[in-house]
Amino acid sequence: MMQTETLTQAEAMTQAETMAHDDNAKPPSLFWTLTEGRAVFELSWFYALRPLMNRLPSGDGHPVLVLPGFLASDISTRPLRGVLNDLGYAPYAWGLGRNLKFDDAREAEMLTLLDEIYEEHNCKISIIGWSLGGLFAREIAKARPDKVRSVITLGSPISPNRKYSNARKIYDRMNGSPDESQSKRMAQLNVPPPAPTTSIFSKTDGIVAWRGSVQHDDPSHPYTENIEVPASHFGLGVNPLVVYLIADRLAQKEGEWAPFDRDGLKGVVFRAPAS
Repeated sequence: MMQTETLTQAEAMTQAETMAHDDNAKPPSLFWTLTEGRAVFELSWFYALRPLMNRLPSGDGHPVLVLPGFLASDISTRPLRGVLNDLGYAPYAWGLGRNLKFDDAREAEMLTLLDEIYEEHNCKISIIGWSLGGLFAREIAKARPDKVRSVITLGSPISPNRKYSNARKIYDRMNGSPDESQSKRMAQLNVPPPAPTTSIFSKTDGIVAWRGSVQHDDPSHPYTENIEVPASHFGLGVNPLVVYLIADRLAQKEGEWAPFDRDGLKGVVFRAPAS
């Protein structure tokens, strides 16, 4: 892929600050939030199609760490990890209980887990993060770029503007308002890790507005993509269309990453956000 001129640090900071103070940013509408119960149907659809999922592209055995969303635990990612195991990957739960907060201690625990998985397999790890778990996936990938093969986020609030999420107030009650150091770090949330990174989002997400999940063009990070799916926020981790995308993205050979192929019907089902 052709290399292009990279953004300077000052330009990146200015861009992030502009996004963080965008007054047009807002969470999903009340309508989509009230319809999040449709995740039950997505789970039913998952189990109905579960036998067919074993026909998805098989893996090469590399480890895949799956991080749950805010307030969720490893129970929520068990169905997805089951599929990954059957496809030939080595899936890992995070084993840290419920995803309630993010601080230095929690980050250290995740990095220790990543290091242990790497030492066990002696190869790079793919990380899948659902919602807030996707934000964590990107951050630990930035901290361990030599140990991460790819990152896939599901409805994750990766924008420095926190107004896109309906869960912001609950998160702040549990974690407190961000201090100066945390605010500076949040201003860089939109900067992707130095690894192929796929953001899967839904325009009908009732928790995180889809615009807050979109990775914006950055010539210094050419291996990024956005894929839209019809899904609820709570159903993203079990939605069969999302499972298909995850299997497709993970099956790529290391070092041979390419954007998702939208030829034919796939371009209708899996859309890219408008520029």
